[in-house]
Amino acid sequence: MAKTLIDIDEELLAEAATAFGTKTKKDTVGPALKEGVERKKRALALARLAARADAGDFDMLLGMEHYRR
Repeated sequence: MAKTLIDIDEELLAEAATAFGTKTKKDTVGPALKEGVERKKRALALARLAARADAGDFDMLLGMEHYRR
């Protein structure tokens, strides 16, 4: 782990601490970064899935009443 000096919006940090239920800056920043990365990965995966759907990659599943996940 590295120590880094950065400027942080104090109001945003306070909102994040409330959202995550944390008390210290250190305890807030780690989970906030992790969640941000995870959300971005999910959004990118969803965009790739939507692009495949737009390309017709799943058309063979249409009308298959017996299809189950």
